Amino acid sequence: MRVTKNANRGHTPIRALKVQDTVAARALAVCLAALSGLGVAVLPQRAAAMEELRFDMPGASSALRQTVENSSFLIEAREQGETQPLEIMSAARAEYGRVLGLLYEEGYFAPQISIRIDGQEAADMSSIQPPARIGQVDVAIDLGPQFTFGMVDIAPLAPGTSLPEGFAAGGVARSTDVRDAMEAALEGWRAQGHALAAPVGQQVTAVHGQNQLNVTLRLAPGPALDFGALVPQGAENVRPERIIAIAGLDRGERYDPEALARAETRLRRTGTFAAVALRTADTANDDGSIDVEALIDEAPPRRLGLGAELDSEAGGRLTGFWLHRNLLGGAERLRLEAAVQGIGARVGGLGFNADARYTRPATFSRDTDLELGVNVSRVDERDYEADAIIADARLLHRFSESLTASAGVALRYERARFGVARAARGRFGTLGTPGVLTYDRRDSRLDPRQGYYLLGEVMPYLGFGDASHGARLRFDGRGYLGLGEDQRVVLAGRVQAGAVVSSGLNATPRDFLYYSGGGGTVRGLPYQSLGVSEGGIPSGGRGFAAVSGEMRVRINDAFSVAAFADAGYVSSGVFSGSSDWHAGAGLGLRYATPVGPLRLDLATPVRRNASATGVRSLQVYIGVGQAF
Repeated sequence: MRVTKNANRGHTPIRALKVQDTVAARALAVCLAALSGLGVAVLPQRAAAMEELRFDMPGASSALRQTVENSSFLIEAREQGETQPLEIMSAARAEYGRVLGLLYEEGYFAPQISIRIDGQEAADMSSIQPPARIGQVDVAIDLGPQFTFGMVDIAPLAPGTSLPEGFAAGGVARSTDVRDAMEAALEGWRAQGHALAAPVGQQVTAVHGQNQLNVTLRLAPGPALDFGALVPQGAENVRPERIIAIAGLDRGERYDPEALARAETRLRRTGTFAAVALRTADTANDDGSIDVEALIDEAPPRRLGLGAELDSEAGGRLTGFWLHRNLLGGAERLRLEAAVQGIGARVGGLGFNADARYTRPATFSRDTDLELGVNVSRVDERDYEADAIIADARLLHRFSESLTASAGVALRYERARFGVARAARGRFGTLGTPGVLTYDRRDSRLDPRQGYYLLGEVMPYLGFGDASHGARLRFDGRGYLGLGEDQRVVLAGRVQAGAVVSSGLNATPRDFLYYSGGGGTVRGLPYQSLGVSEGGIPSGGRGFAAVSGEMRVRINDAFSVAAFADAGYVSSGVFSGSSDWHAGAGLGLRYATPVGPLRLDLATPVRRNASATGVRSLQVYIGVGQAF
């Protein structure tokens, strides 16, 4: 190895130069690591760490300097508190190859790299007898000229292939552009069914007198192939035929990398598998097809979870669930969930909710899930108390990663007491056909910073008992805009609306009517504190609208603050009849966790509705996840 990395003169095959530099450095690092076991017996057990580390890169941009320093083995060794001279020398020798590779990525193919340990070049120092101590390490990098592409030639290309914009004569000769050009050419052929497209040759030459890089790349497309058999590997408890059905690769269809990606997504979405990878075979079948291996790692079949929320008016809420990810051996899920709410509530009393839900993926089609559920609940709210049981069945179909739709049937029975002193009683039965359409373009579901989310629901129903026929409508729209390159500031907005048509207030199940107030609508006002009154009987409304706005500012990787304002409106008719509105505003603190931000919101009323007089001027909300 040369002490100082200098550019050779004339025409240098860059591929050979890069292999020699990086491989030599890595080989030395490996050898030194192996020798370290011998060195322990003869070297002092404790030695002084490098007391000073300096980088000198004249002419380098701040971005390049930061890239080199962030990737430095020496800086990493210092931060990890390495003290043994042998370990520091290993890092210094490996640094040559690391820096050289980074400079190639920026088009510098004739750099000079010097790494001196107490004034002596690291490459000249003995790896068997390192110094007893290391005081100062100096890294000096002379970038040399930045090369541009001269002649570039890549062939053959599939029709419609788009190469990287920088991979052209006159562009900065970044090694990453060479790599990306080859990958784009291969993907172009694979997208047209050539599953075995592969590189067959490359010649990359540096012309130092002209500071140019000439590149010639060749590849072999191979034949166009169809999908063959999907062969599951690694699954122990999930039946192979179910894995094949869920993946949904159609045998005999033309090979398509995007189809493989969609199949992987379907398998991961079940939650049954900890890891999924689909890999094409190395050779084609005689019939012009190619088999695909499904490499599966099953997740533990059972999962238990607990949760808690706090609202200063509605009280505490405790939740728990038990989940089986592979109930019948076909990636079916059974989720049992229970919740107790109203713990220590200032208004209303204790309530509970118990839900059992069975989901079978790939029912009727690869993108359609069947869901069966039973729910039992007791609600004790400000204006009413109700016991209800619901049995429902639905099909959920995914048209794309963003667009989903569900439709089904729900049989519901509710026994309620409501009105003044809860003297009114009702037995409300409904048979509904709920349909939901969701379009989700958020960049993250846990903590979105860009995109939007739209949900629309329509549920016509037949009423029996004290319930009339009618329909319930609901809309929820959310939008997010991150500002700045790092999106440290996020503007978030939400619009909600709902209506109950063709059914009077007293002939509608209590849970179908709309209220406003609390964490899901208007923070700063008590939960469900805004309703309507008809004939002197307090009730939820048949019309509802709410708007919310937040500005979220990230302080660092862990903490964010938020300022927000909410407003809500409820009417006795479908946006007609008696009505009222209220509003609240406040500040919040967020702490990032792997399951979403831990949220603390403090809010106060801005406009109180008539029934909210005398309530506390400060409401507290604690939970996991953004408010919306």
